[in-house]
Amino acid sequence: MARIAVIGAGMGAMATAARLAVAGHRVTVHERGPDYGGSVGRHRRDGFAFDTGPGLLHLPAVYRDLFIKTGKRPLEDHVDLVQLDPAVRHVLGEGPGATTVTLPGNSRGGVAAALDEAFGRGAGERWNAVLGRARDTWDATRRPLLEEPLRPDWQALGRDPYPALRGSGLLRRRPPTLAEVAGRELGGGLAELLTARVEAYGIDPGTAPASAAALPYMEQTFGSWYVRGGLRALATAVHERCLERKVEFVFDSGVRDVLTRDGRAAGLLLDDGTEEEADLVVCGIDPRQLPPGSPAWAPDAVPARGAGVPSRVTLMLALRGARPADAVHRTLVHRDGAHRPGSGAGPVTVLRPDDPTTRPDADHEAVTVSAVCDPRAPQGVPGVQELLAAAERAVPGLRERLLWHEVRTPADVEAATGALGGAVPPPALAGAGGRLLYPANTTALPGFYLAGGWAHPGGGLAHAGMTGALVAGLIVEGARFRGSQ
Repeated sequence: MARIAVIGAGMGAMATAARLAVAGHRVTVHERGPDYGGSVGRHRRDGFAFDTGPGLLHLPAVYRDLFIKTGKRPLEDHVDLVQLDPAVRHVLGEGPGATTVTLPGNSRGGVAAALDEAFGRGAGERWNAVLGRARDTWDATRRPLLEEPLRPDWQALGRDPYPALRGSGLLRRRPPTLAEVAGRELGGGLAELLTARVEAYGIDPGTAPASAAALPYMEQTFGSWYVRGGLRALATAVHERCLERKVEFVFDSGVRDVLTRDGRAAGLLLDDGTEEEADLVVCGIDPRQLPPGSPAWAPDAVPARGAGVPSRVTLMLALRGARPADAVHRTLVHRDGAHRPGSGAGPVTVLRPDDPTTRPDADHEAVTVSAVCDPRAPQGVPGVQELLAAAERAVPGLRERLLWHEVRTPADVEAATGALGGAVPPPALAGAGGRLLYPANTTALPGFYLAGGWAHPGGGLAHAGMTGALVAGLIVEGARFRGSQ
């Protein structure tokens, strides 16, 4: 039995802690803040409740597997998972010329029919053809990119596996970007539907490899899921599973540095000056939060993707009046640059959950509005009025119904999570020469491991949860684990 110290109590860190504890290790989690969950928070005011981080879950199988592997009671015994149907509504353009497309969940044929109605005959067939090629991308990269430790020859993942359409002119000079694929293989507003789904992850389709099409494929194939009570309920379920497995949590316990002995990780130096001895250390936060010169800054241990990772601005709206029966849970409102894939004007996401726990009574509604942003760029963070204007295109009459609003800026994200600049890392992608990959879960410092959204395979609830299986497997099984070396 090893003593294992975990830095941070985010979702990836807790998923790792639970798996290590069930394997018989003594696990202690040190969290700088007063609570668990990392970015998966919940804000309450006047009977209203809002998710402050992600509002939807993709690939719920990741957390189903976590609960199967760490206890007798499955995930559904702890949370109420609801698949979205319709899956998403897109609003393109404004005024009388606006186009609204509502796509059903879990129906390939239904999606094709909706696209034909919106964009003309053949649109659904073109969409399904692109997602068919995205499926080939998914099949080629699912194991090495998501389910296995980062391979020593990770450069192989730098080649874009998307099979661009022959005869499209996309393969003459270099692998195409996602925006180029969307423009050539889809065109017009249909192309904007594809790129907007990727931009919502904080990925620029103008520079992203075509392999990013695997993200819309993943959503359409495996669905988008909501947890009643908000995604915070999922964080609570994972925390409770950790407690069941005897994981110890120490809150308000910031980590100043990683201790070493004989050239390997040997524990933590805490902010109060005390030392916590450990046989192994798992870092569940952005390692750049550790001081420069730390032993954790060994070669290959710190992600190079920190610069340029986007943040997110969120607007929480309390509305008078009941949620209409025809309201859609998730709407993507396309901003300036619609029909111009790769313009950088990503969509505004409007979430309207049909969940009594989000509102004081049936005569009110809680709405969350968010957008990816770059706080370093001039006018990179959209203002409240811009977000309200976008949200009103999804919620008619919104301003007349508005009781109050609160905004959560990148600075607020940084204060709550410690992520530098309020960064919200997107998932890893194959292609682009490997620049969209994350560092391996093992590091150049023996006994020091990386988990959470800043490690392979990157950000997002599902991907962060995957790091738990990877890190625990590497610690428990070592070189035998899924072909790691």
